[in-house]
Amino acid sequence: MYCLTACIAEDSAPAALPQLIGAVLSIFILIGLWTPLFGTLTCLDEIWILFSRAGDLRIPIILATLSATLAMIGPGAWSVDAWLYGRKHIEMTDLE
Repeated sequence: MYCLTACIAEDSAPAALPQLIGAVLSIFILIGLWTPLFGTLTCLDEIWILFSRAGDLRIPIILATLSATLAMIGPGAWSVDAWLYGRKHIEMTDLE
């Protein structure tokens, strides 16, 4: 978060663009709205951050992995997606 506010304060807003996009996408993930779509977009944004800056690359790698995992898992029980579209259950049956 410090990098985001420092980049904006130093008039280098184009350098902070990936972080701003990530912050907006994170709000949608936080409330659970269209989780697969915004999880995928967050993963792509973190890959953009990974390749566009130097320094410690562990955080963008971890965030890209977690957002891709969240996009594949889908929304939780208390998300806006579950409230709007209903909770989806997968029933396991015997193959006999």
